[in-house]
Amino acid sequence: MTITNTFHKHIVLAATVLSLSVIACNKQIDLKPTDTIDPTKAFRNIPDVNKGLLGAYAGLNQFSSIFYTSRITDEVMLPSENSTGGGVATHRWQYDGSFQHDAWGDNYFVIDRANRVLSVIDNIVAKPGEEQLKIQYKGELLALRAYCHFELIRNFASGYIADSLGVPYMEKSEISMPARLTFAATMTKINKDLTDAKALIPASFNDNTRITKAAISAIQARAALYEKNWDNAITYATEAINAVPLASRTDFPKIWKDKTTNEVLWKLKRATGDKQTPIGDAYTQATFLDNPGGSRLYYAAAYKLTNLFDQANDIRFSSYIKIDPARQTAGKTPNAVVKYLSDEPATRNLVDIKLYRTGEMYLIRAEAYAEKNNLPAAKKDLNDLRAQRISGYVDQDFATKELLIAAVDTERFKELAFEGHRHFDLRRHKLPISRNPEDAVNALGAVLLTPNDAQYIWPIPNRELRVNKNLKQNPHY
Repeated sequence: MTITNTFHKHIVLAATVLSLSVIACNKQIDLKPTDTIDPTKAFRNIPDVNKGLLGAYAGLNQFSSIFYTSRITDEVMLPSENSTGGGVATHRWQYDGSFQHDAWGDNYFVIDRANRVLSVIDNIVAKPGEEQLKIQYKGELLALRAYCHFELIRNFASGYIADSLGVPYMEKSEISMPARLTFAATMTKINKDLTDAKALIPASFNDNTRITKAAISAIQARAALYEKNWDNAITYATEAINAVPLASRTDFPKIWKDKTTNEVLWKLKRATGDKQTPIGDAYTQATFLDNPGGSRLYYAAAYKLTNLFDQANDIRFSSYIKIDPARQTAGKTPNAVVKYLSDEPATRNLVDIKLYRTGEMYLIRAEAYAEKNNLPAAKKDLNDLRAQRISGYVDQDFATKELLIAAVDTERFKELAFEGHRHFDLRRHKLPISRNPEDAVNALGAVLLTPNDAQYIWPIPNRELRVNKNLKQNPHY
């Protein structure tokens, strides 16, 4: 099913307007607002609930998290030909507390939409044959709420340890001034919503443009990774792997052209007319495949990343990056990110955003096994993934836990490139962001960013702090 922003035309959008209290003649007058529809009237039946659910899905926008993660880290370089100015200050780590990361508003917007439907769904009477849909929709709404709070945690938590500052957890739609929970308390609520959701969604539901039971397993596996709950990471990653196998080397490039759904646990469907910026616009001008020499690279794949690939045999390299010799001869940056360029000339930069893939699940499980000192199982997962991606690959051995975890980290850098993970992976291990000199020619000295530097963690947007006195800013801002 295609989920687009046509939902905005539906009357349910009126439910997002704030209710007004009218005071006159020193008396509070109880009037029904004329410019709002409360959820009990907006959602009267199960089809209405589905429209509300689709409206919540339509608000999902991973563009900012993916783009900002690339710009801040060693994943990309800034080519001289990028004269747009887009994201340059972020790439050079020149931001402060006034920086507005869109992920804050984007995710709370979806959470609010989900909460409005959740507030009434239990009281809606389902017609015969609709009861299972009602249960499923509630599961999807709970999972959406959990997913968005987890995205907020990844972006804005002061750290990924129990007593670090997390984020406010919104369980109902209201005007309030909530304080930040701890990381542990936020994750407890996320995990509860995911557990509750999983029990409501039938195993037979397999639309990967929406949240399925397998997708919840994937979210749980990633959440467990951040919590360092290695047993849960193994359990949930295994559930996801068993539900959706790895794509073959033949099918892997097709994932990025939307020619197959193999390996994709959950994706954001993107279509012409969507209001979200096409993800390909973050990196490469849409005309690149037709005119490489005359097209602009906004952000190019870093040499640090491209040099890690076996460029001749690793199917990920040709699926993600194209090095154009003519551009190199002309003195232009050759390392184009083509991961989000489609085969359709009219919509080159418009492809679905893959939120969860089975490849990530192998790496989550490998890391968890390694942390539990089960090196044989960890090596098998890492080698199995590499063998599926690299032609002629020969299994490797790793003498120590530390070497194996380092190898998994490197594999995550390659496997999940440009998917919005690099910054968070470095943060999980408290590693600096370190750029190679050849990747920092236009970075104005932005070569090393340590965990003690303010810009290592995103600030809570200042506008949120101004209106909510209970919010605390992240350290060093």
